[in-house]
Amino acid sequence: MLRRTVAVLLLPALFAAIPVSFQKKLSKAERIDHVLNRLTFGVTDADRAAIAHLGVEKWIDLQLHPERMPENPALLARLAQLDSLPMSSDQIAEKYPPANVIRQLVRSGRIDQVKDPVMRARLERYEERLKKNGKVESAPFLLTPEETKTLRQGTLEERKAFLAKQDPAMRDAILARLPGGRQDVMNGSDLGLRREMIAAQQPNQVVYHDLTDAKMMRAVQSTHQLEEILADFWFNHFNVFYDKGINRMLTSSYEREAIRPHVLGNFKDLLLATSQHPSMLFYLDNWTSMSEEAAERGRGKKKAQGLNENYARELLELHTMGVDKGYTQKDVTEVARCFTGWSITAPRVGGSFTFHQRMHDGGEKLVLGHRIPAGGGKEDGLKVIDILMEHPSTARFIATKLAQRFVADEPPPALVDRMAKSFTRTKGEIRPMLQAMFSSPEFWSEGAYKAKMKMPFEMVASALRATNAQVDSTVVLTQHLASLGQPLYKKVEPTGYYNSAEEWTNSAALLGRMNFAMALTSNKVPGVRVVIAPSEARAKGLALGGPEFQRH
Repeated sequence: MLRRTVAVLLLPALFAAIPVSFQKKLSKAERIDHVLNRLTFGVTDADRAAIAHLGVEKWIDLQLHPERMPENPALLARLAQLDSLPMSSDQIAEKYPPANVIRQLVRSGRIDQVKDPVMRARLERYEERLKKNGKVESAPFLLTPEETKTLRQGTLEERKAFLAKQDPAMRDAILARLPGGRQDVMNGSDLGLRREMIAAQQPNQVVYHDLTDAKMMRAVQSTHQLEEILADFWFNHFNVFYDKGINRMLTSSYEREAIRPHVLGNFKDLLLATSQHPSMLFYLDNWTSMSEEAAERGRGKKKAQGLNENYARELLELHTMGVDKGYTQKDVTEVARCFTGWSITAPRVGGSFTFHQRMHDGGEKLVLGHRIPAGGGKEDGLKVIDILMEHPSTARFIATKLAQRFVADEPPPALVDRMAKSFTRTKGEIRPMLQAMFSSPEFWSEGAYKAKMKMPFEMVASALRATNAQVDSTVVLTQHLASLGQPLYKKVEPTGYYNSAEEWTNSAALLGRMNFAMALTSNKVPGVRVVIAPSEARAKGLALGGPEFQRH
């Protein structure tokens, strides 16, 4: 009851009037706080020491050029254990298949042809569940009472020693059917054993675990903080939904190949990479989009659906020009025609990009006043991307979104203008836009200081950094983020998560943040450990859940 009361009382504090002055400069101390709050996922003592040593300008320059800094070796060691991160969709389908792929394998009757004994055992267990309407016996039938006790109550070393004695298939079966207390065993295990347990029950959940674990640990531990913020920003800008069908096999490569390599590069490269990645093609249904002529030829076939405008609309509205910024419904249709035939090979197992000429609308198109001649192919879509890159609305929209993330929810128009000019002058280079913003008087002004509300992911990551938390498991952290309204990689709508205060500021949201902060400082978040004296835990929790910490 007290936490609810505190959260309600804090609501007006978050909306309290802040002097909006983009002319008044920050003090030296405020400058350091400001840059660390905006260019990292939360201030740490190490960050303060680095700025004190380098100076603000050199520190920013290093963040803009992360290749000049060594990455945190502890983070690299953690990421190396997440073996699904570098996998192709084919490899994920083979080692960590989602339920639909497992069903296909079982119903094909070819289980005995699977060479990997562990995977074969998993398929046999799935077949058993199908025969018993989803019911399956738990592990006790495999274990003696003493062995069951070891798994339930033993130390991590005792559990691992027992499991090490089992052959791979038996080990997998035991982990899949653990006796009661599974969550306790999960929380008390190391990363490798925890991933094994997940794989034994739901193989594809390992992929989601690895994605979320990597995202959280990069935010908490990376020395390349700005790069990680931009990876989060651009994934959100070009959002795809993990739980839509084959995206369970494609999201890893989407982030790895389409987003991360380009976060400080050229916006056109981002646009091209996302437009041709099978994850985006599947998410916004462009892989089925075809000319009316092609649909007529394929009448009676399930995939012969005709023109699909989903990707074309979001390309204009969310990825480039912005809502109602100089295009019409006719332009949306013409853009959709240009992208017909942009599809996916072997879509059931998350194949690669392909272009199908027979699906393409080869007629003449008129996009934003530009004539695209008849008889084209894949290059029709490439021409649309060129048109959008040169359109002034794209420059202004991207400048505005970056300024909203790093300066204020309503950024100064003069700053947006300068950033848009940089976009146009450099033909979409992102780093110069950021340099212009970070060197601007508006960025270093009172109007920008503490003017942003942290999104849930930012709040959780900053709380972990502020407490120097030891994070052994991110499973429960991911659950907390879902309850706070930001399940990672699972925003259904293509808008991504909104970056403005009004989206996240309400009494229920603040109560959730307060509850998380109190649980964290009281060491009640399984898998996470902080070193705080019990007598100080309550005060620290109230501070982390309070209005000052929610702003950055």
